[in-house]
Amino acid sequence: MDEVIVVDVKPQRVVGMRKRGTYAEIGPMIVKVHEYVTAHKANIAGRPMFVCHETPRQAMKANEESNADVEVAIPVAREVEGSDEIACYDLPGGQMARIVHKGPYEQCAATYKQLFTWIAEQHKKIVGPTREVYLNDPRKVPPEEILTEIYAPIG
Repeated sequence: MDEVIVVDVKPQRVVGMRKRGTYAEIGPMIVKVHEYVTAHKANIAGRPMFVCHETPRQAMKANEESNADVEVAIPVAREVEGSDEIACYDLPGGQMARIVHKGPYEQCAATYKQLFTWIAEQHKKIVGPTREVYLNDPRKVPPEEILTEIYAPIG
């Protein structure tokens, strides 16, 4: 499950929210975006995700200072009108390295390290924000069964 593979990710139309805060806000933000999508009767076209705009070192510091750049998104099948805090937009695709983390979200650092090591060994560079795609619901599975795809755009 911890093998790194290269995949071509298609651009996705998403409904999302981005703000400054802590990564603990990811879950509540996803719930809020999901409620918005449901209220606007947009068909969900994929799993919820977190888009990380910071390097791991920047992310740790920003999170400690409650100033992390937190973006969550849910793919949808059609355009949805936005609001003051929620927008509909196209999330870029491209060639990405992907690895799957199994276990609690708080324990994914080793999986990220494995991904970044693989990228360096392949003489590639990360060329954009990384993503976490949440494959199952932590309210419905035990923490050790949580599955998260981690993507890093490479060039």
